[in-house]
Amino acid sequence: MSLNLQTHTQHFTNPLYLESGRILEPYDITYETYGHINEDKSNVIVITHALTGSHHAAGYYEDENKAGWWDGLIGSKKAIDTDKYFVICTNVIGSCFGSTGPMSPQTPHQEPYRYKFPVVSIKDMVKAQRILFDRLDIHRVEAIIGGSMGGMQALQFAIHYPNFAKKIIPLATTYATQAWAIAFNKVAQEAILKDPDFKQGYYDPELIKEQGLTGMAIGRMAGHISFLSHESMKEKFAREYKRDDGLYELFGKFQVESYLEYNGYNFTKWFDPLTYLYITKAINIYDLGRGFDSLQEAFKKITAELHLISFRNDLLFKNSEMKTISDTLHEIGNKNHTYIDIDSDYGHDAFLVEIEKFEHYIKDALDG
Repeated sequence: MSLNLQTHTQHFTNPLYLESGRILEPYDITYETYGHINEDKSNVIVITHALTGSHHAAGYYEDENKAGWWDGLIGSKKAIDTDKYFVICTNVIGSCFGSTGPMSPQTPHQEPYRYKFPVVSIKDMVKAQRILFDRLDIHRVEAIIGGSMGGMQALQFAIHYPNFAKKIIPLATTYATQAWAIAFNKVAQEAILKDPDFKQGYYDPELIKEQGLTGMAIGRMAGHISFLSHESMKEKFAREYKRDDGLYELFGKFQVESYLEYNGYNFTKWFDPLTYLYITKAINIYDLGRGFDSLQEAFKKITAELHLISFRNDLLFKNSEMKTISDTLHEIGNKNHTYIDIDSDYGHDAFLVEIEKFEHYIKDALDG
């Protein structure tokens, strides 16, 4: 069977009422689908993406040599089997891959929003997706699956739209962003804001695509440190030095330094800096208990079957944070959930890289 990859954009003219009290109108949502929807629309799986992810979760576009970010998991005969399921992944609002974000043209004058774009929360992202699914006449889905910020969205769905998904599978995420993650985001935010080429938000996006943005590259390097772990860096790079650099050259590099530079500078050519500021803000203010008296009260709303997956050496969202979710569910008598901590030294990015370690859990959860 073919993957049947399709990309669409839907335009909405009704105002989206945001958690902050502000509104967004009009707005677009870009999304990608794989597989085929069945007659009663009962085979839908929603994939939610992480900070720098997009709707492009699987397969290849004609002009690219790199597959979608979860291609190892989504496709014919894979854990999320597109012969069986119709899979949808939307680009969140606030992002820079087609859905409305800070660099989108603002009606009526068509200048980019820039700082006039409202702060959006994870809850707002989920609300916008729910409106999209309504338009597509999809009112109940088999599962919602996502890692990191995608896991945050999945959990928000579980609480705020309790009858929407039968199963929710969040990976490598938390119930509220903790100080450690906020601190890494702060480094990235400051590095962007203090870069003269950022021009206080009034940069030319085409120029940035061409030349990159040093501040964002430095911020991304800090981010990469939080995505890996002490062990995975040692395993990956050890103390290897670049072959053509001298040990006593001041700017001679270890392999790990080259890796951070390459990933940092490369990143700035395909991701928008204002988007980075807005989405890290959304991650920072994420808290499932907001609006409730307690986390317990929030979790009492959940009716879906929850399958929680953490990674032992995740430094960004520690496995103990996922365990807190599981413990809280036990406290309120929720027996409709499972929790597994994957034995991994890779770090936070294990949910993107070590698919073979958890794909059978996802397959089992979907097969029931």
